[in-house]
Parts: sequence; structure tokens; C-alpha cells
Amino acid sequence: MDTAGYLASVLIGISLGLIGGGGSILTVPVLVYLFHLGAVSATAYSLFIVGATSLTGSISYFRKGLVDLKTVFVFGIPSVISVFFTRTYIIPVIPQNILSIGEFTITKSIFLLLLFAILMIFASYGMIKKNKETTSSEKIQFSYPLVITEGVLIGVLTGLIGAGGGFLIIPALVNFMKLSMKTAIGTSLVIIAINSLAGFLFSLPHISIHWNFILSITGLAIIGILAGSYISTKIDGKKLKPAFGWFILIMGIYIIIKEALLS
Repeated sequence: MDTAGYLASVLIGISLGLIGGGGSILTVPVLVYLFHLGAVSATAYSLFIVGATSLTGSISYFRKGLVDLKTVFVFGIPSVISVFFTRTYIIPVIPQNILSIGEFTITKSIFLLLLFAILMIFASYGMIKKNKETTSSEKIQFSYPLVITEGVLIGVLTGLIGAGGGFLIIPALVNFMKLSMKTAIGTSLVIIAINSLAGFLFSLPHISIHWNFILSITGLAIIGILAGSYISTKIDGKKLKPAFGWFILIMGIYIIIKEALLS
């Protein structure tokens, strides 16, 4: 299973490089089901892996001028604040046993994984459906209330489940900010990096880190994102997005069945 986990780590990066999101939604299932980490540790490890990988992937977008810094600050500041409160105050106080129904008990781990699975299903819908790309000639329009609200929600989700939320950030940047798709991807990677690495730092007092393991997975994911960024110059990532969406949908359903019915 370790070999499958290491291969999947490369795929996490490839997805981020190709479509600017989606890879982070795979990280927690890979850590939980292939490397057998607990859900809470997996979300923390995921934050570091996704953050470092996204930061590396954003460099090429910076060089091409495809990162909108104003959006990074407007979106990123409320997100980081939300991540801080979620990892510092919400995660530690969630009880180990949340609810018992007969012989079935919803533990903290099961709750986080079910929440993750539901988010995967929502993410898959956004990947499968066809979106009209905003042209670069359109003027960027800031809708501060919408962007700040979206930033807060992304921060909470990032803190809870360890996913960067690119599948939610990119539509928000395209629809609310009127960014072109390529600029939205570059800007999203920077926001994901800031949120995820901040969330990891906020988690350090509450967990122990196996650095050799986490750095090896991160290294493979970084190789993946560099490969994905190169492949994206040859293949349109948007053509692959629906297929990846169906895969995410199947994974989400699998997690719900496994955790709610088979555990």
C-alpha cells in the first residue's frame, strides 16, 4: 500500500499543476487509506503537503504575471484568520465520540472523513459541469462582501479537512473577480499555499510530526506539480477536469459507504 501511496502523491501534484485544484482533495484519503494515518493527523500533514506543493507550482505563474496580488490579500487575510481559529479552537474541542446511534458511533475521525467526503461530492460537481471561461479583456470587479465571505468559508474548510479548496476558490475568482482562468489558477495556488502552510503552523502544538515521511510525500507531490505544469502546456487541463471530477465523485461515495456503513 505504501507504493500505491507514493504513486498517488505524484498524482496529487500533477492534478494541481494541470487544473490548479483537486489534488488537495486527494491528499487526506491517500494519507488515511494508503498510509493509515488518523484523520486529525492526516488533515495536518495534508496542509503542509498541499501548501508546499502549491507554493512551488505558483512560481511559474508569478513569472508569467498570472497572479493577482490584490486578490491574494483580499481573499487570503480572512482565510488565514479562519484557518487559525479552526485549527486552534475548533479542532481541539471536537469530542472523540460525537454521536452514538445503536452500535454505530460517529467518532471525531469518522466525522472529519464524512465531512471530507461530502465536500468531495460537491467538488466533483464543479469539475464535471462545463464552465464558461472569462476572457482576459473583462475588467476585474471586486465584490468585497462575496470575496471576504468566500475567504472565511474556505479558511474554515481548510482548517477542518486539510484541503486547499482550489475547486471552490477558482470559480469564485472567475465569477466574482472576473479573472481569466489562467490568472485564477495562479492566484488560487498562492492562496492555497498561504492558507495551508498557516494551518499547518497552527496545528504544530497539537500533533507530532514525522518529518522524514511528510517531506518524502511533499517531494513527490512537488515533482508531480512540476510535471503537471509542463503537461498543461501540451494538454488543456480543462479537458481532463471532468474525468477527474468523476473520480473524485466515486472516491467521495466510497468514503461515505466505508465510514458510515462498513466501519
